[in-house]
Amino acid sequence: MIKTVTKFVLKPLARVVYRPRIVGLKNVPRKGGVILASNHLSFIDSVVIPLTAPRPISFLAKVEYWQGKGLKGRVMRGFFDAIEAVPVQRGEIHLAQVALDAALEVLNNGQAFGIYPEGTRSLDKRLYRGKTGVAWLALTAGVPVVPVALEGTDEIQPVGTRRPRIRKVTVRFGEPLDFSHLHGQARNARVRRQVTDEVMAAIHELSGQELAPVYNEVPKAA
Repeated sequence: MIKTVTKFVLKPLARVVYRPRIVGLKNVPRKGGVILASNHLSFIDSVVIPLTAPRPISFLAKVEYWQGKGLKGRVMRGFFDAIEAVPVQRGEIHLAQVALDAALEVLNNGQAFGIYPEGTRSLDKRLYRGKTGVAWLALTAGVPVVPVALEGTDEIQPVGTRRPRIRKVTVRFGEPLDFSHLHGQARNARVRRQVTDEVMAAIHELSGQELAPVYNEVPKAA
């Protein structure tokens, strides 16, 4: 029921309210395992991509989203189930191999998986250096990578705000990157770096963001 509502109500409603500009839908394969690798500007990114993509896209999400009580809890569970999010335990979402194994299962089942190679949201709108998990997935699963560029999502729900605002957004899906000639070389650090840099270059070409030559690390608690 919730999936039907998402497909036939939420998607059309979101497009009417936010009027997103969507470019390159034809670049997203309709069948088979595929990785959508995107820049990351806002929490809402993991909602915008599934609502604008031509097929279901799974993202990792904290298991707490499925544990709420009452009407709000049911709605939250239903929504994250509808967008086919993958629950992971609190803390594990930052443990690379646990997250990668969950993503690999999605890809091996012939589904689409969304990932942010930067790791965390960019607070200054620059595009940071990509971490090599995206390459490990592509090389292990043997699937193509579709680069994605989001624009304007940080204006919908800026960091520190709880309610989304109505702002126009742009979602660009680039041409799939084929790394099949490197399949099986996931353990080679040099190859992982090469593939990741190629993915980030494609995202940069779509987004036009200023490049940051460093990783975007989450600040450590004092």
